[in-house]
Amino acid sequence: MTKILFDFISKYVSLTEDEKNAILSLDLFRSAKKGSILLNEGQKSNESYFVLKGCIRIYYLIDGEEKTTAFYTEMEALTPPCVINKTPSEYYVLCIEDTLLLVSNSDIEVEVNSKFPKFEVMCRMLAEELLAKQRIDFDEFKNSSPEQRYLNLLQKRPDLIQRVPQHQLASYLGIKPQSLSRLRARILEKNKG
Repeated sequence: MTKILFDFISKYVSLTEDEKNAILSLDLFRSAKKGSILLNEGQKSNESYFVLKGCIRIYYLIDGEEKTTAFYTEMEALTPPCVINKTPSEYYVLCIEDTLLLVSNSDIEVEVNSKFPKFEVMCRMLAEELLAKQRIDFDEFKNSSPEQRYLNLLQKRPDLIQRVPQHQLASYLGIKPQSLSRLRARILEKNKG
């Protein structure tokens, strides 16, 4: 797992052995079982997550119904808004697979950034990438039909089709599970012809 992490970091900054050892000494690695809730609605938290292996999802509970808004898989980071705003969380974060995470908090980040300024540079680059990706994803979602959303998902994140239960996928796409079944059947039919 450490190799995966350091390979990822090396895309942004190069690390010395001391810097690698400093990261490892922080003991940030956590494993969580499928079904584990990392963050509850209404809970305050100062933890950010980086998925090394597995899949987590964000969902809101609205009138007793789960509304999935995001999935995070390998090499994706999540800092819930409640961490930045220091307010209770408005949503849940749940592991939908056995997951290995890097879990940090603002105290650790301040300490690491002061010792190793290049981490601050890397974090800023990651944040900018994430913000741009979220903006594009949001615009794409708002301007597309359910069928286009599903086709985009097939193209950009095909792994989710296999990894995520259909009812969660449907919720993420903004449709009912039955509609997703019909949509899949329609797309299969088109591809046969």
